[in-house]
Amino acid sequence: MEQIHKDIIGCYLYTITRHGYPPDASDSLQHMKEMKELGFRSIEMEGIRDLHLDGVYGMRHQIREKATSLGLTIPYFCVVLPGLSSPDRNERERNLKQFEKGCQLAASLGCVAVMDNSPLPPWKFPSGIPVARHYDEKVLAGATFPMRLKWKNYWNGIVETFRQACDIAAARNLKFNIHPCYGTLANTTDGFLLLAEAVKRDNLRFNMDTANQFFMKDNLFLSLLRLQDHVDYIHLSDSTTGKLEHLAIGKGQIRWERFLEMLNRISYRGVFGIDVGGAESAVPDLDGAYRSSAAWLTENWFRHLDEK
Repeated sequence: MEQIHKDIIGCYLYTITRHGYPPDASDSLQHMKEMKELGFRSIEMEGIRDLHLDGVYGMRHQIREKATSLGLTIPYFCVVLPGLSSPDRNERERNLKQFEKGCQLAASLGCVAVMDNSPLPPWKFPSGIPVARHYDEKVLAGATFPMRLKWKNYWNGIVETFRQACDIAAARNLKFNIHPCYGTLANTTDGFLLLAEAVKRDNLRFNMDTANQFFMKDNLFLSLLRLQDHVDYIHLSDSTTGKLEHLAIGKGQIRWERFLEMLNRISYRGVFGIDVGGAESAVPDLDGAYRSSAAWLTENWFRHLDEK
């Protein structure tokens, strides 16, 4: 199997698509082997809420040893903690402790950054925050807001929480990447810039996601121009209009030639993640979709970059 360029990262969505959300943390070593067998040299890993995060944390030494034996690097570790944006201060503080555990894990694996979804608004769900990658209209339809919620107080609270999270990450020489997804507060360029201006931490970064932003009609080319000082990791997948999907590159409607032109224009030198799959996407050959997307990126970006 031909190895994929080291700056093309195999995203954790591959594991989620094959094994569920969240997958069984005890199978993490097998999940890593599967990514290696696809040809990836660099992969993401995740800790999804308390139970899954604790499970992965407990295996951190085994994961580090497995990565070494497989010749894998793990540049990004996703710490998925929606409670960081809870309107309950005690819940935010509890999640900060879990976030610190995630940063400790990430540092032990040699990561350059931790990542989490954009802050979830202060929805009040009938049975608590649903375990979901995206909070679509159907999920949000049954949610309300706390009766005594004062937006200014809430906003100040999560700004302070995310400052603390940035500082916790920085103490371990990690960046903190915000991932845009539907139903959250920083799911677009405007949303992230608003959050970044309030938090005021240099290590707060934006994990651009082409499919998510295309779905939300956040112009990808303008986004690159506006966020060039905030982006060094891009999740790549294609999408069609009117539906959230994560398709192989070339299977949707994103104009990739213009996207690459804009990357050249801003002199982008960051890394990419292949982020295909999920229950929302029709991808009959998942392995083929990852390999073809990585091959396209190698041919159309890295080969020309290496020639410069």
